[in-house]
Amino acid sequence: MATTAQWIEGARLRTLPMAVAPVIIGTAAAYGVDGNVWWFRAVLAALVSLLLQVGVNYANDYSDGIRGTDDVRVGPLRLTGSGAAKPGQVKAAAFACFGAAAVAGLVLVLLSQAWPLLLVGVAAIFAAWGYTGGERPYGYQGLGDIFVFLFFGLVATLGTTFTQVLQLPATAWVGACATGLIATALLMANNVRDIPTDREVGKRTLAVRLGDDWARVAYVLMLALPILLPLLLVQEFPWLMLVVLVAPMCLMPAWVMLRSRDRKALIPVLKHTGFINLGYSILFALGMVITVVLRHQG
Repeated sequence: MATTAQWIEGARLRTLPMAVAPVIIGTAAAYGVDGNVWWFRAVLAALVSLLLQVGVNYANDYSDGIRGTDDVRVGPLRLTGSGAAKPGQVKAAAFACFGAAAVAGLVLVLLSQAWPLLLVGVAAIFAAWGYTGGERPYGYQGLGDIFVFLFFGLVATLGTTFTQVLQLPATAWVGACATGLIATALLMANNVRDIPTDREVGKRTLAVRLGDDWARVAYVLMLALPILLPLLLVQEFPWLMLVVLVAPMCLMPAWVMLRSRDRKALIPVLKHTGFINLGYSILFALGMVITVVLRHQG
């Protein structure tokens, strides 16, 4: 039976900043609209995002484990593939997270009256399971990166903003694209590490399709573009350019991705990319707060 520490490791905590960052950005974008924040709604949005992230991590562990994808790994422990937990237990943990996310999401929709998000929430759960689950998992066809961008970028960010102000301002769209790209970069780093083993089992991720060299370049571009995106709003929201301060955090993981051929050296890149996303979201939020405060003073 898996220990508590192994269950925690199986939850892949290094990926959780990817779930928190869009909620911070979405809340900040809403704050830029009317200078208010519905804090309980923001907490519920974060809870939904975190539960979906942990759920998809357990779901991937289960699905990859029963397919044999994780039989030979470079990265951290997988509960199913290692035999630490029974497949049914890991599957049950995934669905428990999805169920809890659904309950929190329903409460959020009831409070905010953002009824269209009911369908979005159902789609998010199906997407979380379908990444590596089912007969034709889209993660095995190179589509995982697109869905990460959509759900951990656009959906999570714009959904958070919509539950706050029932609007989707330009700042939310820019922030959503930015955090979505960084989240996709994290997935790309993970998949570059696993290229040799994924090829062996027929898992055609985008990294496998691009090839080692181009996949590494794609990772760097996914970090660079978010820093440039606020330029689209610089005239109205100049303080959003505070996100440039995250650039030094990108240098080390970008260098490792481009220069190191040691697959194990890519493992810390995942954690660093998660912190980049979190740092970006905090700087984005700070830029929005400064903008609103200065407007009120003016």
